[in-house]
Amino acid sequence: MARICLRLLIAGALTAAALAALPAPPAAAQNPAAAAPGAPDGEMQIAWEVRNRFRLFREERDFLLHADSARGGGILASEQALELQSDGRGWARNTVNRLCIDLSGRVSEPCTRDNVKESYLTPADHPVTVRLTGPVPVGATCAWSFDDGGGARQSTLDCAAPVDLRVRYGRTTLASVDVSSGPEAPQRFSTEIAVRDIFIAGLGDSIASGEGNPDRAIALADEGFCFRNYLATAAAQYYRPSRAGYKGGRACEAPDTLQIWQRQSALWFNAACHRSLYSYQTRTALALAVQFPHIAVTYLPLACTGATIPDGLFGPQRARECPPTKSATTCAGGVNAQLDELREALTAAKRRQPDRKLDLILLSIGANDINFSGLVADVMVDTPTERTLFRRSGVIGSVEDSRALLARDLPQSFGKLREALKPLVGGELSHVVFTSYANPALADGAPCPGGRAGFDIHPSFNLRPERLAAVSNYVDREFLPQLKALAVCQSGVLCRDPAADRMTFVDAHQAAFAGHGFCVRAASDPEFDRACFSATGDSFDPDIVASASQPMLCGRSASEYRAYLPRARWIRDANDSYFAAMTYPQGLPASSQPADIHDAAWGILSAVYGGAVHPSAEGHAAMAEAALPAAVTVLQLNAAVPEVTAEPAAPVVTAPDTH
Repeated sequence: MARICLRLLIAGALTAAALAALPAPPAAAQNPAAAAPGAPDGEMQIAWEVRNRFRLFREERDFLLHADSARGGGILASEQALELQSDGRGWARNTVNRLCIDLSGRVSEPCTRDNVKESYLTPADHPVTVRLTGPVPVGATCAWSFDDGGGARQSTLDCAAPVDLRVRYGRTTLASVDVSSGPEAPQRFSTEIAVRDIFIAGLGDSIASGEGNPDRAIALADEGFCFRNYLATAAAQYYRPSRAGYKGGRACEAPDTLQIWQRQSALWFNAACHRSLYSYQTRTALALAVQFPHIAVTYLPLACTGATIPDGLFGPQRARECPPTKSATTCAGGVNAQLDELREALTAAKRRQPDRKLDLILLSIGANDINFSGLVADVMVDTPTERTLFRRSGVIGSVEDSRALLARDLPQSFGKLREALKPLVGGELSHVVFTSYANPALADGAPCPGGRAGFDIHPSFNLRPERLAAVSNYVDREFLPQLKALAVCQSGVLCRDPAADRMTFVDAHQAAFAGHGFCVRAASDPEFDRACFSATGDSFDPDIVASASQPMLCGRSASEYRAYLPRARWIRDANDSYFAAMTYPQGLPASSQPADIHDAAWGILSAVYGGAVHPSAEGHAAMAEAALPAAVTVLQLNAAVPEVTAEPAAPVVTAPDTH
């Protein structure tokens, strides 16, 4: 029987399986060349925008990809368009290597963005493009002047040409232009350029981090890879698709080193926390930058899969896995407390810019605190051997135990969290936008019917309808209402000052997810899914001889699977988790590591440790679409901007003729 520390292995694997997100889509991305607010139609005016204003991206092309895809639609429509554009391989697969935060989570200081070195947390200036718009006469000449109080910068260009400059952080720059065309007197236009740099932090658990959506999904091979079952007999083996590029032993009798296996891992922009660019928090921050051309967004992602309030926010937690390396096979195995990381970043920022403040916190937390992973394990694991093992080790939880945690531990922890967050946002807890979970197991508003469909990646998985319905009802009727009460100081939740201690709460998405649970299928799903993921749970060949060379009963190559194509389900099932991430739990203690890469414990983890019962990229986009209006309101981004003024240009004074 395999060596396992099941609580550490599985409880981390089935974390926070909840979801969220979807109100009406926000307005299309603003056109920076559009008329300035308050300016009459048909008049010339000055328009300006911040370039590459989502500052996590080092290269403007990555920002423009999202700005272009957002025209005429919301975040979800943008994600779906990018999924089709990338042929399901995902837009983040290349962007992940072009960030101002490295793969270990360290902020690059300075960060070279578009060939200019900038301080990420405390920018000294921002790149801006200014242009004259409206009925500009052909061939007109523009004499530009930009003055931020430190001396005017001037240039004369054809009025059709935009002006690129950098404007200082915290300063208002007066922009004016004298437009000359033919014999007519020049006309002057002026406006103020004031870039607002918004500092946003993302905190929370796997729903916040983006679990289930590696920035670069695993590549799968045609042939099979052997896993052992818990019963150590020759017949207790099964084959599933192998990793592409893996040249080691694929049979259970031919184990190979982890180092060789890990070379073909999926890629996350932070492997230890399974942070993903697809997370709703990243998409919300990015959407703010796309929608509002006069701001810059400095985003600090700190959420970590598996986090609870005590272990994750206040204290360190265990890593999910380690970044793949060419030589090292060791892993530090720990992740610093998110609140400590945030305080350290704020202290460093204020040291350089005393007026620097945190404008917004995006937060989702609580599911791990009530052992939601134990409830998921109870629903998923069906075979007697595994259920006995998991129940003895405490991996399988019960609604009764979860209810006790919900009534006792979570309120206490949440109260401490509220007090810890308050000073970080200047005492304004409305600047904490808490995006709730949604029920991941609904179809047409009712619990999914259960069965093996979507979960036949492991022989022990089978969702029992009665257990699934019990957990689904508990989530809807008890957990989600109590979580909202905690965030907004309602239903008997005691807060020191209820009016000031309420967080901004987002749950408008929950109704939308009632029709997009993990069991929902549609004729519009990817063709590979429809052909190869059996509705009756018979996707894989049980014959260990045949499946060694072709594990899919459909006869298709597993490499045809695309993690990032539009689907009716917005929740990753266990098959998705394996086909997208196939995560090996390298971040666990040595005593809890699987014995080898064919171990029975690793077989379980490969199916769930990369995001089973978590939102897909579409789900996260829908969550971001729900969170965005709340963030806009809190940040007061719909406030009026300075108008462009027009007047005759001052006459040119010439020196008297002395000849």
